Amino acid sequence: MNPRAMEKVTTKRLSLFTGRTHPSLAEEVAAHLNINLGDANIAQFANGELRPRFSDSIRGGDVFIMQTHYGTDAGSINDSIMEQLIMIDAAARASAKRITAVCPFYGYARQDRKAEGREPITARLIADMFKAAGAQRMVSIDLHSGQIQGFFSGPVDHLTALPVLETYVRNNAPADLVIVSPDAGRVKVAERFAQHLADKNADVAFINKRRPKGTTNVAIAKEVIGEVEGRLCILTDDMIDTGGTIVSAAELLLERGAKEVWAMATHGVLSGPAVDRLQNSPIDRVVLTNTLPLPENKKFPKVEVLSVAKIIADALAAVFDETSVSELFDGENQS
Repeated sequence: MNPRAMEKVTTKRLSLFTGRTHPSLAEEVAAHLNINLGDANIAQFANGELRPRFSDSIRGGDVFIMQTHYGTDAGSINDSIMEQLIMIDAAARASAKRITAVCPFYGYARQDRKAEGREPITARLIADMFKAAGAQRMVSIDLHSGQIQGFFSGPVDHLTALPVLETYVRNNAPADLVIVSPDAGRVKVAERFAQHLADKNADVAFINKRRPKGTTNVAIAKEVIGEVEGRLCILTDDMIDTGGTIVSAAELLLERGAKEVWAMATHGVLSGPAVDRLQNSPIDRVVLTNTLPLPENKKFPKVEVLSVAKIIADALAAVFDETSVSELFDGENQS
């Protein structure tokens, strides 16, 4: 061996950066990882164009760029997505070894298929844009539909907020309850939730509903399939947007004899009339997670927000350490 050969010790570095949509969640994740949140140094020019410039070198590092896709007073959901894409491009050009897009709430997830002719499949377009920008991996929580994992041509770590929602129910709900899916498509998720709460004698029910053709944000609850009379019913969904579906489902459950109704969802989008609808509805509690920010004007007495920061931090640590992410959820995040 050449005595003058250079000895090199490789050290892996984890860097976490956030866009401006929901920095408090990223700060919480960084605290769980026991690291400092990186400075993306985002400048916005007079015409609205963005320019991030990372303060420290990320050459050869494992870089996680976090942004939840959501419209705030500072910009639309599209601005949120574009900001994350530009940050990923900056990281790729700064020679990051691996770039992971962390999207707690994945924008356009409901446009995952063509429901009618001449429609886009925007969830696929978003995935293509992230790949083109330089992301090699993606992390998201409770995607609207599992097949979106296949839209991104790279590894996708699909996390679920079920553990934090389950803990809340275990600590706050009485026994003999019913987990209710607001439609037939999410019955499998409700069944898994109920199985975890078998010690509380949890059953499953679902709402048979329909969406009138050619409408958006309209769903009509038709009938309850399952035994709900005299019991606490917990409606569970991936998101609450305008609140129409969940409120009409709650009203139907009470008509069918439910004693009390709670609503639980991972993503509190709460668009348009949602806050008024939920506050004036017969729902007793609305339990959300902090995948999306909840601005002051959307806080109301019935709402409670649980944190998914530990779930995200554990997943990022597993990605960094090259260990299994699905084992964190006993494989249940895959279906």
